[in-house]
Amino acid sequence: MSASDPANPPPGARATLACIARLWDRVERTLVGILGATALLIAVVQVFGRYIDPAHAITWAEEVIVYIAVWAVMIIASQLVRGDGHVRPDLVLRLLRPGAQRWVEMCNCLVAIAFTFGMVWYGWQVVDTAHMLDQRSSSDLQFPIWIYYAALPTGGLLMLIRYVIRLLRYAFLFDPATMSVGHSILHEAPPELTRHLTEQITDRLVE
Repeated sequence: MSASDPANPPPGARATLACIARLWDRVERTLVGILGATALLIAVVQVFGRYIDPAHAITWAEEVIVYIAVWAVMIIASQLVRGDGHVRPDLVLRLLRPGAQRWVEMCNCLVAIAFTFGMVWYGWQVVDTAHMLDQRSSSDLQFPIWIYYAALPTGGLLMLIRYVIRLLRYAFLFDPATMSVGHSILHEAPPELTRHLTEQITDRLVE
């Protein structure tokens, strides 16, 4: 019996991994949706309170909305990694062949892993310090600041895991047909002209 190839996992393993990925995506999107709805509800209550009963209107709405927005952004950043949605120039990638694109993407993942690990490490130091000193907001809410700061290491950890998965995909499950940037910039020039110029530039780079 031959050993299983890590680059080609059995169908059962693929289905399990796909199910876990879908569940992970659903949980993140649901959390962000709940956070967004909560922030909207707080803003509406504050506006109505100011006009209907200013004496009893909540004074901490803006503060809590900021906390919620930061948490939502840090969570949804993980989804941007999964969908390759972070802003980045891809002109250089378009000039490279799929094999070269693979190595560039792997290097990008390594840099991103180092960066997100720093976010987790130093973010946790900030959270631990705020918790130890029992720092709280200056408003009437007296919100524990460490919960607000915890968004940084949490978002960093989610992105770190995503980048590790992305690195493993490019290392062992690379598919040039679906994981490489197209060489024809259709919205900037006719496909034939773009393809011809790209091939010339690529040949020169290879040489």
